[in-house]
Formats: sequence, structure tokens, C-alpha cells
Amino acid sequence: MKTLGEMQKVVWKNKVDKGFNTTDVHKEFCYTAGELGEAITAYMKKKDDLGEELADVCIYLMGLAEMTGYSLEEEVIKKIEKNGKRKYIVDSEGRATKIEG
Repeated sequence: MKTLGEMQKVVWKNKVDKGFNTTDVHKEFCYTAGELGEAITAYMKKKDDLGEELADVCIYLMGLAEMTGYSLEEEVIKKIEKNGKRKYIVDSEGRATKIEG
């Protein structure tokens, strides 16, 4: 099984090899947003390709991370650890509000 970091490199190599966008960060954010829109549509219409659309979002995020010089794997690990230390209160409607962290 590949790590997220290894997959990020594979995604980048595919972008380079196929001549996809590797320089325009703004455009890549737009493409990523478009893929998220496709995932929302698949969910709302109860289409059977939701998993594939979610994978597309993840692939675009990995490409964007590589393009901007971030290890998505390291950033996700740091964020999960940070979120685990946060403290929340939950109101009567079930909405959580961060109070610490």
C-alpha cells in the first residue's frame, strides 16, 4: 500500500507526463472546486459515482499540494493532531463551537 506522500508523487508524475496544468495554482484551485461540485452533485442526485468524484477531489488536492510545495500527508497528520487537542461545547441544536485550541 502506498502512503499519501507516495500517492502525491504519483499524481504529480501523471500530471507532468500527460501535460496537465503544473504551473497555474489559481487554475488548479478552480479545477479542484469543480471536482468538489461534481461530488456534491453525485451525492445530491444519489449517483453511484460519488466515490469516484471524491477520489477526483483528493487527486486534485494532492496535485495542488505538490504544486505549492506541501506534503499533504504531513499537513493532514498535523491537522488531525491539532483538531484532537481542541475543546468544543455543543449547544442544544447539536452544533459544536470551538472554545480552545
